[in-house]
Amino acid sequence: MNNSISTPHQKKTLAESIIIFFATAAYTGYVPVASGTITTLIVGVPLYLLFSRLSATGYIIATVLFTGFSVYISHHAEIILKEKDSRKIVIDEFPGYLVAMILLPTNWKIMSVAFLIERALDIAKVFPANVVEKKVPGGLGVVMDDVVAGIYTCLILHAVLLYAPNVLL
Repeated sequence: MNNSISTPHQKKTLAESIIIFFATAAYTGYVPVASGTITTLIVGVPLYLLFSRLSATGYIIATVLFTGFSVYISHHAEIILKEKDSRKIVIDEFPGYLVAMILLPTNWKIMSVAFLIERALDIAKVFPANVVEKKVPGGLGVVMDDVVAGIYTCLILHAVLLYAPNVLL
């Protein structure tokens, strides 16, 4: 019997437990309603504030590295949970928000608007996020639909700052 993949009735290995801990953002993914939104608010925004202290280049590098980590964790969490893009996996929400905030000023108004737009776009699965979610397998598909929502959000906010900066500043 292979103990590397757990069923709900098997005890998880330490490695599996660590993966589930990260994938569920310290188990906040088990919140029954709006787990992704709640987790983004209580973990993603503070993570952004931490990363925002880096230089622009450092922020982008940290975001890319964290996105890669999220893909890895999400991939293995799907195997452990035996669910495609499980609602319990919420680590994928963070790269979406981090991408949304690339090269934007750090203020509460922008952070709040980015949060609302990114969450709405992620939930709506605006093209090509809907295709990515369905067609890209494993952790890459889990994370990249959120990254697409983050890219759209980032572009929208940069356009607002360019053409109507008083709205957000």
